[in-house]
Amino acid sequence: MRKQLVFISTAAVILLSLSGCWNDAKSDKGAAPESASAMSHSDMHHSDSGEVPPGLQKAVNPAFKPGTKAILKADHMPGMKGATATIVGAYSTTTYEVTYTPATGGEPVKHHKWVIQEEIKDAGREPLKKGTHAILEAEHMPGMKGAKAIIESAENTNVYMVDYTPTTGGVPVKNHKWVTESELSAS
Repeated sequence: MRKQLVFISTAAVILLSLSGCWNDAKSDKGAAPESASAMSHSDMHHSDSGEVPPGLQKAVNPAFKPGTKAILKADHMPGMKGATATIVGAYSTTTYEVTYTPATGGEPVKHHKWVIQEEIKDAGREPLKKGTHAILEAEHMPGMKGAKAIIESAENTNVYMVDYTPTTGGVPVKNHKWVTESELSAS
């Protein structure tokens, strides 16, 4: 009897653990996971921290002011393109598209959009050139902080932190970092 009870308890714990992993993988702020080989944002949990890095300057005359609505043209994550966003913050900086290997291990994440100047270790004030190796300090997704990255492209522009509800349904996304001015249109 005792062996059966231990077996049933162990089986219940395993099933609950597996169902939690499945739900976490499915939920991703309302997005369905893609294959691991695609290494897009859909299989990662985006941080909803509204904190901005030290030294990040507010945009002087942004096209989209905090509190206004805009339509997302970006498709960084499933359900993003076409969603109505509320602008949480507008900042002036250099944005980077990067390829990085998560500090927690795993396959490289290719062409991640966006990491900003203030989220790169010892980046200084001058924009980094394509091909530069860097260490990320961003914490948008698990494994970013401390990850080794390669700069794929750089652009000096306004960036925005936004809240939106995915067009695919699901949980609203809070404080998404970052979308560029060219990835927004008036609502």
